[in-house]
Amino acid sequence: MKKNILTALTLLLACLAMAAQNTPSAETTKIDKKNLVVKEWNANAKGARTLDHTTVYSPEGKKIEETEYDYAGKQKWRKRFEWGANGVMTRELLYDERNKLVNYKKFEFNEFGKRKVQYTYDPKGKLISTKTYEYITKDA
Repeated sequence: MKKNILTALTLLLACLAMAAQNTPSAETTKIDKKNLVVKEWNANAKGARTLDHTTVYSPEGKKIEETEYDYAGKQKWRKRFEWGANGVMTRELLYDERNKLVNYKKFEFNEFGKRKVQYTYDPKGKLISTKTYEYITKDA
């Protein structure tokens, strides 16, 4: 009897160990964003699909473009993202459905690499608005 229990327990542990090895970890399931294009689709009850959203990443894995589409699959807006040599986003450009520049944003960052100020400009470079970011810890 003890031999049967010991054999069953050994088999159970072996199965659990094999299952754990075949379970993807967070590290192995992370998507490499280098040169990645993500397309999001909507489908109606009949299965007809329309493109909803696309996101394009650079060879370095930085988001460089995002496009939103309407129910018919036509472009609603498009954003382009520009990155500095230090790896932070320097500009975000917003285009309308005809790819005409609507506005663009520039950013300043604090010593921790977080956004400090966002400036929004019209297509001609006139300042429209300023947004400041404040970071408050729970310890404060």
